[in-house]
Amino acid sequence: MLNVLRPALTRLLTPVGSALARTPITPNAITILGTTGVAAGALALFPLGHLFVGTMVCTFFVFADMLDGALARVKGTSGPWGAFVDSTCDRIGDAAVFVGLAIWLARSHQAVLAVVALVCLVSGSLVSYAKARAEGLGVRCDVGIAERSERLVIALVAAGLAGLGVPYVLAVGLWALAVLSVVTFGQRVLAVRSATRPGADTGADTGAGTGAGTGAGPGMRADPGAGAGERV
Repeated sequence: MLNVLRPALTRLLTPVGSALARTPITPNAITILGTTGVAAGALALFPLGHLFVGTMVCTFFVFADMLDGALARVKGTSGPWGAFVDSTCDRIGDAAVFVGLAIWLARSHQAVLAVVALVCLVSGSLVSYAKARAEGLGVRCDVGIAERSERLVIALVAAGLAGLGVPYVLAVGLWALAVLSVVTFGQRVLAVRSATRPGADTGADTGAGTGAGTGAGPGMRADPGAGAGERV
């Protein structure tokens, strides 16, 4: 759903990417730095109950991480390896956010919500895996009501507001996110099932097949025209 913001975000980040292109900084370095910042902020601050500060740190590094795609386009260094690093680091950052929240919830004697946070982590990983595996089979799998960007926004907004003292917002956010992630996973499974029926059109053109073979699906950094942000 947030993909509609991608063109505007691309226009915003391209000048920054152009400036960074004049430095020795590489897209992969930005990806790794951004992931390290998100993981450090989530795992160091969330378990101690510093939800608002942790959210601000994670948000800063999430936006910094978005520069990798802009820099790759400007430098012309988009490729399968960059897409692989980008997608893998996304999974690490997501895991850190939900693990950090789960640890704090468990320490706060909110065992049920801690389990819900872990459900968000597992279901979100399954959503991403379903798309990656489908594209590995040459099947387009762009469906779903909650892609990575939506999931991350819900989690961080809920955590940040909870850190400001807004009651029940974290519980509502995590439960909603768990449901949306499970529904999205189901949507992708059904989409692949439908596309792989005998005689069905997989929806994958030549370009999609190439991306699947390299591990870089639509919207990943390997596509020079792709914007920064949600890949899977």
